[in-house]
Amino acid sequence: MITGASKGIGKAIAIKLAMEGFNVAICARNSAALEETAAFIQQQRPQVQVLTVPVDMGDKQQVLGFAEKIKASFPAVDILVNNAGIFVPGALHEEPEGLLENLMAVNVYSAYHLSRQLLPGMISRRQGHIFNLCSTASYKAYPNGGAYSITKFALLGFSRNLREELKQHNVKVTAISPGPTLTASWEGFEAPPDRLMPPEDIANIVWASYTLAAQTVVEEILLRPVLGDIG
Repeated sequence: MITGASKGIGKAIAIKLAMEGFNVAICARNSAALEETAAFIQQQRPQVQVLTVPVDMGDKQQVLGFAEKIKASFPAVDILVNNAGIFVPGALHEEPEGLLENLMAVNVYSAYHLSRQLLPGMISRRQGHIFNLCSTASYKAYPNGGAYSITKFALLGFSRNLREELKQHNVKVTAISPGPTLTASWEGFEAPPDRLMPPEDIANIVWASYTLAAQTVVEEILLRPVLGDIG
């Protein structure tokens, strides 16, 4: 189950898991882009089931509805990737009113609500892996980080808390924090393509973490381009 899977990192993760034989449930606001992702997956792996659901991750009721569709369509969820997010740069004193609330709803609350809906099944089976897509902004304050940075710090805190709570239930939690990655957030950035990490690298990290021994969990992963941060 991957949120924000119509493009960028979420799309790369959905494709990677499908190529490894997983049925996938994906959501995003852009239904057309979502269907394109599903069509690509089905073309490459016809035997894989792909459930697509247009969802505004900032709307709690839509998030809960997505979770219900998942539970009705699949007997169990092995992997939950909380990837949906919005990046809006800006200084706190210049941001429009309500931006923090909107970003918190998409970047943090959606992960909270989805995880709560799926945890009972994971706990009862004593099996499951939750990945939260954080950011280098979860660890370091950047100029014009604003509300976005606040939400990413919060998402990392959520991941750490969830990790502690789920130890006894054998459910794994991994926070992945990529730096500059070739996604829509960096459209218009003028630099050589190799200055940004490919989203497929993040997908490969998810898979590598998931396939470790049952008694092993990677708690946090921080990734940056070889040349470091941009800006």
